[in-house]
Amino acid sequence: MKNLVSILLLCLVLTACKTEEKKAPLDGYLIEGEAPGVYNGIRVYLQSTDERNRKINRDTAIVMNEKFVFDGKVNMPEIWYLTVNSANGSKPFIIENDYFIMSVDKDKVDNTVISGPKANTALNTYLAEIRELNNKSTKLMGQLRTAADNTARENVNSEIVNLNIEKLKTPYDYIEKNKDNVASLIFINSELSAKEADIDKLAAALDNIDANIKDSNLGTQLSNRINQAKKLRDAQGATQIGSIAPQFTAPTPDGKQLSLKDAMGKVTIIDFWAAWCGPCRRENPNVVKVYNKYHSKGLEIIGVSLDGSGRQKNPKDAWIKAIEQDNLTWHQVSNLSYFNDPVARAYNINSIPATYILDENGKIVAKNLRGAALEAKISELLN
Repeated sequence: MKNLVSILLLCLVLTACKTEEKKAPLDGYLIEGEAPGVYNGIRVYLQSTDERNRKINRDTAIVMNEKFVFDGKVNMPEIWYLTVNSANGSKPFIIENDYFIMSVDKDKVDNTVISGPKANTALNTYLAEIRELNNKSTKLMGQLRTAADNTARENVNSEIVNLNIEKLKTPYDYIEKNKDNVASLIFINSELSAKEADIDKLAAALDNIDANIKDSNLGTQLSNRINQAKKLRDAQGATQIGSIAPQFTAPTPDGKQLSLKDAMGKVTIIDFWAAWCGPCRRENPNVVKVYNKYHSKGLEIIGVSLDGSGRQKNPKDAWIKAIEQDNLTWHQVSNLSYFNDPVARAYNINSIPATYILDENGKIVAKNLRGAALEAKISELLN
């Protein structure tokens, strides 16, 4: 009997070892999936996306007895998507060379439960928070459209501003919370792909990540992308985010000369506009509101008008009249040269409205923000 017990114990140990070896591949990923209610022969896919956000198949498995298995190898972590033939939705997850368990919801693949590296827990939490913020944003925009009066609209707008501030902070909060795992790199990679990415802020975030994560293949790739983005920013001119804003001097409505350096505050908005520009005039009430709210905290604005003979018979009169009508009480300058204005050329302006936001050192920290997004950024910088 003792010998039999010993043999059984030995078998259990060997089986456990084999199972552990299966679930911890040395240099690849292993995904064991359950697909309740999915018929035999249905294909399950792992997909990535290209630069145009089109899905690309990276791996395929076939469901048998409501189970499927993927195994392979990736060079570095990235976001992939689980999809199932004839099922709605897809489930994003961070693929790594590790062990995963997936339980598919055949009615809505988005609800698939994934167990594996902790980076995916961070991703799921992040995506859930982003969805919640977007839902709040949609609800508030609806309330803004149906607000009964100016007071109600102002209250809703304040909520939108606070929500936008939270949206700006959320990716960086998650980078900080996950600096010990690859989720932080995935969040940096996502932010780096944004049109107006803050390269310097992302570089600082990457530097703050744990060394073993930062020195991984993906971390090295991101560092190279950031360095390339900095070089491209320098090559494209001096008006990219992170650059020092070009200095200029231009005439005020009373004919005096005003320089940017003499108009700057703790935060400065350079606002390119014109009396003839409908979108500019519609945005002016929002800029007035932002100026009145934050001027005492250090906000300055210098308006650069692109009024000129190319559009008006009496451009100066139109410019001055628009300043009075729209209650633009901040600094105003213009060469009255339309888009040939030397300040506009220095800032590569080819359409208006256009805004540049500078910090107290004259560095461009954001550009082309309007509405609640403009106030959110000013609030972030001054509060």
